[in-house]
Amino acid sequence: MSGRTGRLTTFARASGAEPERRGPEGRGHGGAGLYIVLISLHGLVRGHNLELGRDADTGGQIKYVVELARALAAAPEVRRVDLLTRQVIDPKVDPDYARPEEVLAPKARIVRLPFGPRRYLRKEVLWPYLDSFVDQALQHVRRVGQLPDVVHGHYADAGYAGARLAGLLGVPFVFTGHSLGRVKRERLLAQGMRPQAIEAQYNISQRIEAEEQALDAADLVVASTRQEVEEQYASYDNHHPRRMAVIPPGVDLARFHPPRRGEGDPPIAAELARFLREPRRPMILALSRPDPRKNLVTLVQAYAENHRLRALANLVIVAGNRDDIRAMERGPREVLTELLLAIDRYDLYGLVAYPRHHEPSDVADLYRLAARRRGVFVNPALTEPFGLTLIEAAASGLPVVATHDGGPREILARCHNGLLVDPLDADAMGEALLEALTDRARWQRWSKAGVRGVHRHYSWASHAATYLRALRRVLRRRPRRRTVVPTRSRLPMVERLLVADIDNTLIGDREGLAALLEALTASGARVGFAVATGRRLDSALAVLEAWGVPVPDILVTAVGAEIHYGHWMIEDVSWQRHIDYRWDRPRLVEAMAELPGLRLQPASEQRRHKLSYFVEPERAPSVRAIRRHLRQRDLHANVIFSHGRYLDLLPIRASKGMALRYLAVKWGLTPERILVAGDSGNDEEMLRGDMLGVVVGNYSPELERLRGRSRVYFAEGRCAWGILEGLRHYRFLEEEIRVPETASA
Repeated sequence: MSGRTGRLTTFARASGAEPERRGPEGRGHGGAGLYIVLISLHGLVRGHNLELGRDADTGGQIKYVVELARALAAAPEVRRVDLLTRQVIDPKVDPDYARPEEVLAPKARIVRLPFGPRRYLRKEVLWPYLDSFVDQALQHVRRVGQLPDVVHGHYADAGYAGARLAGLLGVPFVFTGHSLGRVKRERLLAQGMRPQAIEAQYNISQRIEAEEQALDAADLVVASTRQEVEEQYASYDNHHPRRMAVIPPGVDLARFHPPRRGEGDPPIAAELARFLREPRRPMILALSRPDPRKNLVTLVQAYAENHRLRALANLVIVAGNRDDIRAMERGPREVLTELLLAIDRYDLYGLVAYPRHHEPSDVADLYRLAARRRGVFVNPALTEPFGLTLIEAAASGLPVVATHDGGPREILARCHNGLLVDPLDADAMGEALLEALTDRARWQRWSKAGVRGVHRHYSWASHAATYLRALRRVLRRRPRRRTVVPTRSRLPMVERLLVADIDNTLIGDREGLAALLEALTASGARVGFAVATGRRLDSALAVLEAWGVPVPDILVTAVGAEIHYGHWMIEDVSWQRHIDYRWDRPRLVEAMAELPGLRLQPASEQRRHKLSYFVEPERAPSVRAIRRHLRQRDLHANVIFSHGRYLDLLPIRASKGMALRYLAVKWGLTPERILVAGDSGNDEEMLRGDMLGVVVGNYSPELERLRGRSRVYFAEGRCAWGILEGLRHYRFLEEEIRVPETASA
């Protein structure tokens, strides 16, 4: 290891483009047909007895992705569908959610990957663990041994993770937001909730930024309604309608159908009758999660204050399942408490049914029971991106009264089976319900029209066909070269890899550095050595030489924009092709020239995939404003601000963390065999996820937020001494590495 030309391990033939594996159709997989990966991370996902309404996270989206997986798998041109979600090992939930895999259909399965704590978590606290999901998903792809043709993320959390996964695999990315953070924030503000409270409860800024990143990376955005595209997504900087497709969800027509002649009352009818003095009166049915957005209290007010309506019909509210309201999470607890107080205030006992429990099989029975009673379904939600319950009700022959927002407007325009109302106008809602119930001839027309409209517009078979047509257009547009192919490593001598930042981590203490290099030399050829730095290549090599560090096996330079191998510094050209995705350097230079307080750094600091600027803080816009400026021009870049005066633009696929995950896939190293050491905020992305992290003792305060993570060790030693301490902590140079779980149970 002595001398400028020394190497810790030979990374031979490391720069060539990866070989492609093509199936009979020319796709990068091992057989004919499409391999589709769907991602839905929060809530409780299984293929049977869905616990819809159990909490705010287990609702219509869960049903949507499960049915989508089944519908796509039924298409002849699809070979495999994997629905990736979170594994939950928690005595408070069913053991089904701990099973690693569950078969949905002959070509579809649910795959549950462990990330974060084992216990069930609400979606707002999953954000710190999403990088770990990406690491786990990469390992799943390796186990499958074939690349997916597309990755489709559902909701903001899976949008963030799916964009990264698709980027690392070099495959197209599809995004469905379901409900959007900007819209939610506007509604909560309109209700009088303070911005600080919204942020504290919902992590709304992080959610919105994740949605922006997902839209930035998406080749296709699937929306349920035209209103989503024109009004909801339009509030985002990355609103590009040409990449959006409106594909309404489907409904299981075998399960949801009108009442059949001779059918008796279902079991759920007896449960409702316990609440009602006259259970055979017409039924006003509401079915939703106990979520403030569902606006159930206004529905109670609308019913209670319309005396003709109270005299004509019963109100049935099915708001999830509960045992003890006091034991529920804050949001559902507050909604149900307010609901019960409203029922008590208006003295609606005997007129309103609000069962504590129902089975998934009861849902279709409830629609048919309401239709048999000549009732109406009501959706009073403040916002409704689509409204799956509306098409279920329509398929069951039950007319509807629904909020004048989003999906209901388009559903009723197609099905002609009810009325739209202002969800904030309780009086108008009550009158609409009364009107729907009192004209029997029109009720019959609405019932028949709803069934016809659903069969015409909302079957899962038609949804899958439209989805696959849109997907084929994306696949034709995108090049078929697969940049990162999960093959066996071409470096069989390397069993594990140490990665260190340079400044203030690897260098800064000569005695500590000498001790570290001696330990690495003694470990032999099985341990590879890499550096990841913001420096350009020549600067990195110069400072390493000045400190007597042999040329590493891998150099990740320019904040992740470049990867070079070994003594001859052979460039990884496949990485360059990989990060070139949506990188338009000339237009970026033009757009940045429009902003004040920014000056290009010298040509020596510029790289093919890095634009660097000096910043005048008193004149320059904020990083958020710069991102928005670029996104509104359909320009795509990672914007990195450091040390209060430097700004770098990189491709959206380029960063030190993404480069390391690329290397892990390319060279066949699992995250547990990569140890990453850093000292500052620009190392944070490397330290997150499933790799083993070491924060050296002289770290910057911004890394304090990582304290407590089981795979991030805070060393006491400074610089290289801290790296050595971390190596000992994980026993990284010993026969068996000490690998903590990704989070405490």
